Amino acid sequence: MPLGCLMIDVQGLRLGEGEAEKLRHPQVGGLILFARNYQNPAQLQALIAEVRAVRPEVLIAVDHEGGRVQRFREGFTLIPAAARLGELYEQDRPAALQLARDWAWLLAAELRAFDIDLSFAPVLDLGGSLSRVIGNRALHPEPEGIAALGEAWMLGMRDAGMAAVGKHFPGHGSVAEDSHVEFPLDARALHEIEARDLQPFRNLIDAGLPGMMLAHVIYPAVDARPAGFSTVWVRELLRERYGFAGAVFTDDLSMAAATNIAEPLARVQMALEAGCDMLLLCNRPQDVAEVLAGLDAPHDPSREARVLAMRASGKPVPLHELRASARFLSTLERMQVCAS
Repeated sequence: MPLGCLMIDVQGLRLGEGEAEKLRHPQVGGLILFARNYQNPAQLQALIAEVRAVRPEVLIAVDHEGGRVQRFREGFTLIPAAARLGELYEQDRPAALQLARDWAWLLAAELRAFDIDLSFAPVLDLGGSLSRVIGNRALHPEPEGIAALGEAWMLGMRDAGMAAVGKHFPGHGSVAEDSHVEFPLDARALHEIEARDLQPFRNLIDAGLPGMMLAHVIYPAVDARPAGFSTVWVRELLRERYGFAGAVFTDDLSMAAATNIAEPLARVQMALEAGCDMLLLCNRPQDVAEVLAGLDAPHDPSREARVLAMRASGKPVPLHELRASARFLSTLERMQVCAS
């Protein structure tokens, strides 16, 4: 079955009533997991096996960056906040770049051991104290540091057979509001955004970044719509001006900054028209049901090819073998020193 354009969620530790049917829907192409879907490694393995039995080709993803955004904890390595790498970068750049690559490899390899395709990482937003939602999720306060560490992170994920997804294009670090619960607005001109916030994204595009997640931020000097609903941002700037050829993901279309735009089905249609490839619709089962009942997006082979390129590659290393490897043990030791 072709992969559809929606990435949906499930409510519990196993598939609930009607959830298998939703996963089989032709407009669905992805599943995102949350902390509520995780109890322990054995349960996660059983849930993913259940999902694969229903829809083998579905793209399985999770927000698993480290720090405060790590959905699976018990039984997984606890990953420090990414800002720790930025601190090390100021002291010893070669060591920080090597650790960033190994750190991302470890994170991705543990997820791959459970047949998970994607972690939505790295964060490429500017660090600092302004943003209430980014903060120490950012790799560094400055574009050059983010770009260097972000590229190393991307390569580490690639080492594990996982494609990186940079977020949140074109930058969420220069607005205070949290788009999960507020309506962020960045009034700067495009040339000001390009001078700093966009630099890490553009550098990683040039380095071959395979996936991009868009910010639910309005930049009124560029377009009246948030980036993920904007043809200007997706088609004209991201695709044409900056040359991005990979898969474009929306952030969750159920976040406050998105729900203010339109009703669920209209939101999905606007994001598709803007040029997004995979649309996240999470935490509101009623919205998923409404969209699946009304959406009639035609099959787009180009869109599907970009999404399929995000599937994990290679054979995952079993967890016990991974954790006995020299690279894992060395990375864990250096990560713990970095976090202390």
